[in-house]
Amino acid sequence: MAQGPAECPDRLLAQLRDLAGAVRERHFDELSRDTVICVGPERCYRSPMIPPIDAVELAAKLISCPSVTPARGEVFDVLEAALGPLGFAVQRWVLGEAPDGPTENLVAIRGSGSPHFGFAGHLDVVPAGEGWSGNPFEARIVDGRLIGRGANDMKSAVAAFVAAVSRLPNSGGTISLLITGDEEGYATYGTPRIIDWLNDRQIRPDMILIGEPTSVDRLGDTVKIGRRGSVNMWIEVPGVQGHVAYPHRATNPLPPMARVVAALDAVHLDEGNDRFPPSNLEFTSVTTPTAASNVIPGSATAQLNIRFNNLQRGEDLVRMVEEVAAREASGATVRARISGEAFLTPPGQLFDVIVQSIEEEAGITPELSTSGGTSDGRFLIALCPVVDFGLPNATMHKLDESAAVDDIQALSRIYERIVTKVMAA
Repeated sequence: MAQGPAECPDRLLAQLRDLAGAVRERHFDELSRDTVICVGPERCYRSPMIPPIDAVELAAKLISCPSVTPARGEVFDVLEAALGPLGFAVQRWVLGEAPDGPTENLVAIRGSGSPHFGFAGHLDVVPAGEGWSGNPFEARIVDGRLIGRGANDMKSAVAAFVAAVSRLPNSGGTISLLITGDEEGYATYGTPRIIDWLNDRQIRPDMILIGEPTSVDRLGDTVKIGRRGSVNMWIEVPGVQGHVAYPHRATNPLPPMARVVAALDAVHLDEGNDRFPPSNLEFTSVTTPTAASNVIPGSATAQLNIRFNNLQRGEDLVRMVEEVAAREASGATVRARISGEAFLTPPGQLFDVIVQSIEEEAGITPELSTSGGTSDGRFLIALCPVVDFGLPNATMHKLDESAAVDDIQALSRIYERIVTKVMAA
């Protein structure tokens, strides 16, 4: 039931007042002078009709909702409150338990029929860490830059897309937002579960743009048309704990672990190809359960990550590591977690409209790249062609993470051009 503003809780009333100047409703014939905004079941509030969303204002509101991965709750409330008046039907659900959950996901759909343009992103962020110049979850603008955790990766891109859509009429075709609260973690209850939700309802976008920060030196210089795969592995070598003065009564696991590390470090995986750099294997830690200088440890564990191109597959790399570990260290075991396989989106309409829109707005032709880390494109490619494009990424995950205000607004205009071109095709 819609309530008057006087009946709203103070926090939500403040949010509604902040939304003034943040959303426009084009459907004058469908809505009265007052617009009903619903934030979850049985939480609807009446607010005056308001103009298009400002991308920076919405980004600041999202940043000011702490949402360390896995995320849920208030940050999704803010996004839903922005999308509802734009004509989107919003579905939200929470899945899972710690440590990989609980995770919230949101699917928002406006319109019907073809073409169906999807935008994917995430509202979770990595932990802030110590040493910020201010509160990382209180957005602020300093010297033309919006500062706060998530400003770069990737709350500003989500806000830029919503702002872009707020300037477009709801006429012909379908626009969807696929937003997760678990991209920075293992995505156990994140985008793969959104895909399940879409498949259960036989909903399939024709193309998906992911708003990850892909640009390098300036906005628009790089678009990601594919991503390398990633697999994490943990190798454990058993031993027998004992005193260093009596080595005959112990079995030291570190010499065989050293052989395993050396053997895997010497492996040459491939040379790469015309679209991908060479695959690389990197050790990230070697640990033992004891730190005393006079104790031979009872076991040793090495952690490694392989970033691999489309010449490799995750399960083959796991098998290779298992074989090397077994050869070099008797009794060694390997545990693996494949984050995703490498993928490459073939040339097509999505490439063309993104490149054209960047050229028109930014005046540059982007590099089509597969470098860098993974994204949820590794899952979404199962649905349709996928491309990543967003802000310059120099500050992602850093202290005082930030994005230029001008870049956020320009990104929103590029997104608007992309959607307009797709819907007009």
